[in-house]
Amino acid sequence: MTVQQQQVTIPTVLVYEGDPGFFPQVNTPVPHPVPQLDTQPFPTAIAGNAPQPDGAGPGTEAFRYWVAADALSRTGQTWGPLVPTGTQWHPQVGRALTAHLDAGDGLNARYDRRGVWFFRRTVAGVAVATCESSEIVEHETGHAVLDALRPQLFNAASAEVSALHEAFGDISALLSSLRLESLRIAVLAETQGDLELSSRVSRMAEQLGWAIRQSHPERVEPDCLRNMANSFFYRDPVLLPPIGPANTLSSEPHYFSRVFSGAFLKIVAGIFRQQDLQDQAGLALSAEIAGQLLVDAVVAAPVVSAYYAQVAGHMIAADQSRNGGRYGQSLRSAFIRHGILSLEAATSLTEPEVTRRNAAIAEMAPGGGDDQGLTAVTVQGATYGVTQPLTLSAPAQERRFGIAGSDPAGGSLRPADPERVATSFLEDLFRRGRVDVPEEHRSATAFVDDNPSRLKTHEISRSATGEGLALVRRCFD
Repeated sequence: MTVQQQQVTIPTVLVYEGDPGFFPQVNTPVPHPVPQLDTQPFPTAIAGNAPQPDGAGPGTEAFRYWVAADALSRTGQTWGPLVPTGTQWHPQVGRALTAHLDAGDGLNARYDRRGVWFFRRTVAGVAVATCESSEIVEHETGHAVLDALRPQLFNAASAEVSALHEAFGDISALLSSLRLESLRIAVLAETQGDLELSSRVSRMAEQLGWAIRQSHPERVEPDCLRNMANSFFYRDPVLLPPIGPANTLSSEPHYFSRVFSGAFLKIVAGIFRQQDLQDQAGLALSAEIAGQLLVDAVVAAPVVSAYYAQVAGHMIAADQSRNGGRYGQSLRSAFIRHGILSLEAATSLTEPEVTRRNAAIAEMAPGGGDDQGLTAVTVQGATYGVTQPLTLSAPAQERRFGIAGSDPAGGSLRPADPERVATSFLEDLFRRGRVDVPEEHRSATAFVDDNPSRLKTHEISRSATGEGLALVRRCFD
């Protein structure tokens, strides 16, 4: 038998690396090995039967299945080595995170502790299925990963905490894409090595952005849904409008997330500039280093108002602990440029101060109770058109670092108190029509957005204590 006859053919499937794109920037499917879903610590599954890996192309259910499977597998491979030992999905998710690839009509996707759900719609003759975008699948799976690490964030009544969840989803898509050598090579060529520039991996969900743009051009970027290559500067979200066009900053979590995700892209770029070899292998290492620092930070950072600043401080502390502070300048620079840390805050994070705090940080572990670190804030239900007092879960842990974001006028912003953060979050949800208020809980003057096309991310339900009502999150969309 010849050597050639002894070679084993590895089964492959066609997938998109990243997003389908939109005309004329349509991406071409490429063959990948058949993905393995049942891998630790983040096993996944897809509802329904797996098709044969027969090379089915775009527009077929088999192709969509394998794109989603490939992205689910890669997301698990991205985060699995970075999370603490023992990390597992939120208990409500079960042993494996299940993806539902045809959840109904819509231009959306969501994570809701029962799984990840992908919708589809035909727009201008183009069939848009969100499960056909690796980036969208990696984003939604990122929500589940963060929920495994910090379940307290799921129900926190805070625009900034919710925005960090959305930023983590986009970062999940970025880091998962950068696992692919072909995309690393393409991005380095596209940006000429300056990773702060807009690129195929910084532009999130180009096809979905195009589809939304056909009816609501003001809601998305000109060439994608969101772009991590941006210059949005931090403002306290309690002072921002609840919604606005995509070229402005608002408290809406997807829009406000761009402040943090923009800083993270600059962090990857800064770490890459410090590598001995600035090639595709150096980019892979840079992405892994940045992802590890983020995981360390979200596990350790207390859930507070001005949450971005605490996560930033803990990333700097994690770098000091893991790397002797080698990448501290890149971290500080990125967070200062986006206003997440004021100049005063960044300079206060000295090596002795960070070293002193790191002993306590090292004791932090992932998971914990859903309400750990949150405090119950009760508001008058009548103000919001509901029949009983309403309980909110406000972020109120003790701050480990006395730091905050930049005041555009100079100096540091004073973080808002937990009650103001929570009530501002609630009002914005009502203003955006995102709260489901069951008929039995509505007062005579209730304001209820009954538009069936508007997804309700939250609901008013009876409090777990049996007294009054509570605001409860259904999903991240």
